Amino acid sequence: MVTLLARRPSRRDARAAARSAPSVVLTAAATVAVTAAGLVGLVLALVVVQALDPAGGMPLAASAALAARLWLLAQGAELLLPSGPLVLSPLLLTLLVARGLSWAGRVAVRVLDDGSSGRDVARAAGSVVALHLVLTGLLALVVDDGTAGIGWLRTLLAPAGLAVIAVGWGAGRESGSTDAALDRLPGMVRPVLRGVLAGTLTALALSLVVLAVALGSDAAGYVAVSGSLGGAGAGAVGLLGLGILLLPNAGVAVLGLAAGPGFYVGSGTLVSVHGVTLGAVPALPLLAALPDTQAVPLVAFASQVIPAVAGLVAGATLARWAGDSPGGSVVAGLAGLLAGALLGVVAGVLAWVAGGSLGDGALAVVGAPPVATGIAIPACAVTRWRAFG
Repeated sequence: MVTLLARRPSRRDARAAARSAPSVVLTAAATVAVTAAGLVGLVLALVVVQALDPAGGMPLAASAALAARLWLLAQGAELLLPSGPLVLSPLLLTLLVARGLSWAGRVAVRVLDDGSSGRDVARAAGSVVALHLVLTGLLALVVDDGTAGIGWLRTLLAPAGLAVIAVGWGAGRESGSTDAALDRLPGMVRPVLRGVLAGTLTALALSLVVLAVALGSDAAGYVAVSGSLGGAGAGAVGLLGLGILLLPNAGVAVLGLAAGPGFYVGSGTLVSVHGVTLGAVPALPLLAALPDTQAVPLVAFASQVIPAVAGLVAGATLARWAGDSPGGSVVAGLAGLLAGALLGVVAGVLAWVAGGSLGDGALAVVGAPPVATGIAIPACAVTRWRAFG
């Protein structure tokens, strides 16, 4: 009898473990799939590019190492090159990583048993974050060599922040806790957030239009830089792919130009509406959009309407979703001021994320200054809105 009583708890534990095993396995599989799919996609893209090289291009192992480093950079990692630290996240790839992690967070919540508590949801999301960080650390350990070392502090902290935000968002949306938390906030919070989102997307879209105009005005320069780097079709396609990955970074730099502070491409090159300083820049065809002379181009002056238009779109979106607020015009005005301030905060954060460094010395600073851009955006939106009015 004693033996039977001793065995019963272990059997119950075994049955509980058996019930929980599928959810654990599915959560782990979804998390691993994000990294695996990203690496396989990057490796295949690099292999296709190398196939266009008449000289044969890089071997498969080198392509896999380059893909792994791109994956780490997209999460904010730091590579230690002989020329200095490389910290520049290709934001388009970063968005894809965040999208994948958000999906993994949703899967982790979806496979939970019915009636799971908020603690269970948090535990499931935490397991996704922990496993992703383990995979990221192992990947960094594999590619850490004499060619490109790893700055471990940033490589561990930045992916952790990205994973917490992306997985938390996905898990919160799937479980409904995000909507429940927003419902407990004052009624104007949702309209303000919608306005900030609409204003941010408008500013980025218009910034990309300005970038396209600048590139189109110097298409010959783009072709010349691309052709001078050699590599035949492989070089052209590879540089085009790199330029596409960096398009959001370039758009945020244009946003800094529109706000007034401008943007840097190294310490020797500054482009702003107050003046242009040109120095040596990397041989990247996307940089053909830079001015050819010290004169401020017309498109830079035209870009100054971007903060005003973004502010107007944010205000219109806020008014449409707020409807007849119970506080009247006073609450509506305060909500508009809050939306403008948050728009500046988001612009500053984007400038910080999109910038970085390409080594020591002359290329230690790349991108728009975050603090100055964040402060200038709401001020520009208000003053130019008044000028237009």
